[in-house]
Order: sequence, then C-alpha cells, then structure tokens
Amino acid sequence: MKVPADIIVNDDLQNLLVQELHESCCGPKSGAGSSFIPAVRQAANVAALPGIVGASLAMPDVHSGYGFCIGNVAAFDMDDPAAIISPGGVGFDINCGVRLIRTNLMESDVGESVREELADAMFKNIPVGVGVDGDIPCDMKELNTLLSEGINWAVEKGYAWEEDRDHCEENGRMETADPKFVSNKAKKRGLKQLGTLGAGNHYAEIQVVDEIYHPEAAGIMGIGKVGQVCIMIHTGSRGLGHQVATDALTKMERAMARDTIDLNDRQLSCARISSREGSEYLAAMSSAANFAWVNRSCITYLTRKAFSEVFDRTPDDMDMHLVYDVCHNIAKAEKHIVDGVEKKLLVHRKGSTRAFPPNHPNLPKDYQSIGQPVLIGGTMGTCSYVCKLLCKSWLLDGYRYLKFSTLN
Repeated sequence: MKVPADIIVNDDLQNLLVQELHESCCGPKSGAGSSFIPAVRQAANVAALPGIVGASLAMPDVHSGYGFCIGNVAAFDMDDPAAIISPGGVGFDINCGVRLIRTNLMESDVGESVREELADAMFKNIPVGVGVDGDIPCDMKELNTLLSEGINWAVEKGYAWEEDRDHCEENGRMETADPKFVSNKAKKRGLKQLGTLGAGNHYAEIQVVDEIYHPEAAGIMGIGKVGQVCIMIHTGSRGLGHQVATDALTKMERAMARDTIDLNDRQLSCARISSREGSEYLAAMSSAANFAWVNRSCITYLTRKAFSEVFDRTPDDMDMHLVYDVCHNIAKAEKHIVDGVEKKLLVHRKGSTRAFPPNHPNLPKDYQSIGQPVLIGGTMGTCSYVCKLLCKSWLLDGYRYLKFSTLN
C-alpha cells in the first residue's frame, strides 16, 4: 500500500465488514474459485495504485463492488507520470447521480386518489425498465452535440430551465468530453434511451420533507416546510455509459501490459492518466457524464409535465425548481491541498459524492453561504437525506440537516 485505507464506519458497520472479510478467507465466500473480494480488501488494493495521494477513503455505505468498493474515493496526482485512471473507480453507470426537485405542494394536496393519478402520470411519461426506449427525439448528430455540450443541449431544446444548469455539479457539463472517443456501439445504445430511468435501484420518487435539522439551510434551498412534496430522481448514463466502460477495460488490459502496471486485482484495470488510453477514456467518460445530465434533465421535464397534467398548473406555478443535481460515479480533475501544497488531482468517486463547503468557487451564488447540498438517496421506499458540510470532518453526523420519507 502506498497510502492508508481509511474506512469510515460505526461499530455496527465495522462488525459487518470484519465478518465479510472473515467469510472471504474462511467461510462460504472463500476458495480458489471465488471471485468475491471483500470491501476492506478492495479499499486496500486501491491504496496500492500508482499515483494515489492522501488515502483510499471508504464512505459509511461501503460495500463490495467491481475493482473499487462502492463508497470508495481516491485521488491521483495528475503531475505524477505514473498516476492512473481506472474505470473500476467510476463504475459502469457513469455519472449515476441524484437530483432533487422541490414543489410548493404539501402532503395534504396529494390525497389517496391524487396519489394514484400522479403515479399513473409518472409511469405514462417516464419509460422505465431494461431495454425500454425513450420518447425524446434524438438523431446521431444531436447525440454528438449533447455528448459534448451536456445540459446546454437540454436548455436549448426546452427540456431544462436555464437555472437548472446553475444547480448541477459542473453546471451539467464536463469540458473534458470529446464524443469522437465514444464508440458507435455505445452511441447506438444511448440513442433511444434519453429520458429513461432504466432498472435496478434507479427511481423517480415522490417524497415529503419529514424532518428538518437546519432550518436556515433548508429555507435557502426552498425546502423548509415539513410535509412539503419533492421529487428525487436517481439514474445515470444508461447503456451508453456501460458500453464506454466496457470498451475502456478492453483497451486498458493492453495498456497495462505495455506499461508494466502490476495490480493486486485485475478488476482495477487502468492506464496512465497521461497515456493515450487514459486520455481517451477521460474524454469518453466525460461524454457519458454529459449524457447522464441530459438524461436526468429530460426526466425532470417529463416529471414537470406529469405534475402539470394532474394538478392543471404550470411547473413554475408549482415552484418545481431544481434544488441540486450531484453525481456519485465519476472521475474529475480538481484542485485540493495535499500536505500543505495545492495539487491538481484526478478524483475518483464511486458510489460517493463530493461535499464542498461554503464559499467554494464551484457552487452557485445562492448556496455560497451554506455550502453544497449533498444528496444521499435512500433505497426505494426508505428515507433519503439532504446534507451539508457543517465542519471539516468526514463524519456523516456532521452533515445531516434534512430528512425525506417516501410518499406512499
């Protein structure tokens, strides 16, 4: 290991992780034929990757994944010629992310009959499921444009509001994108999937504010009333992003052999950031990230449409503004202080999200005083959280200020 592996858990989670590690060595998940790698060992494997700085961090929802564990954060020095970029540190669903849309509706406005009608309208407007096509028209020329421009394309086409852009991480566009490095196979997979949720743990969920821990911050975000109706959308880059990751892994196997990169786990396939394979993956991954922001924007458009149909009011009249959109499967160039020195780092976040403090230059004006909203989506049907950084601490209890529950 080149740096420590810091795993942030409470006693209960620690016991689960230790039990998982024990079972992988001595229990039912052990044996030469087993491909399972426990989360603790994955975090340690990441700590041994070339160019890593600080620590291999694992957030409190840590669990075993592909290469990197889910919840892993790792930063690599972009000025180090040995530093790597790894698709395993991003995931197959590139820029899988969460966005929160507020309304001025209250739970009392959504009675039993209205809930059923609203659910039907959401299902009618938003395609869901494996392999389902979307209704957002897009040809190959338009696809290449949106892969490059991200949410700007959605704003121009009327699928997003101008202000939505300000409330997206990276303003909804990765400037490192270059569609020419996205394969035709990936583009064909994504061409008909705009405005679709997909399957698995993805959702468009109608929620209500359940508890408020920080009234001032919640008020600034426009979600300061208990019982207020909101919508949380959780999805990513669909088949396009999956294919980008698959294509990159094949190329990086060859790059590792050429550059003699030794790994503890082949699922950590990677390339030097400065190599052709590394730069092409960063450009393709950024394009897929832009696709994801457009996809969530289109689903927001369809959500606003569904609410308008049910309540016979305009989205603006219902105050259906975007609170924030943040990704949790991404690798991005960021400047951070390491050992007292500012460095340009390629930060991998897999199943984890950034948490920028107040007055950070990358935050919109209305959130400068409170810091970035950190969206933690619950498993479908369980509570979700909106958090903020109250202190320079990685402890989750230092973040929490607003809790949502599902509107059943």
